[in-house]
Amino acid sequence: MAVKLTKKQLAVLNYIEDFVEEKGLSPTYREIMTGLDLASVSAVAEHIDNLVGKGVLKKTPGAARTLEVLDYKHEETVELFRIKMETCSEEEKKILEQAMEILDL
Repeated sequence: MAVKLTKKQLAVLNYIEDFVEEKGLSPTYREIMTGLDLASVSAVAEHIDNLVGKGVLKKTPGAARTLEVLDYKHEETVELFRIKMETCSEEEKKILEQAMEILDL
């Protein structure tokens, strides 16, 4: 099952990838907003949250410049983790989160 991204989501993802490649760190939400001519920081936040939910982007809550584009070409693995996370117990969730961290998902 392929990960389906909207044009805006793909633009955000590509912008983050290019920014990291060029500057060595991830962009702030405001830099993404300015770079892609988006209407607001909240619009960027919504795209980021959707990309994280789709398993193609990783961020560390409460920390700046932690956006990381994931290898979403292994969409079957990402999708399996996403589905399992929705239905698992709290104990299983902790184990899956550790596995996702190890696998860099």
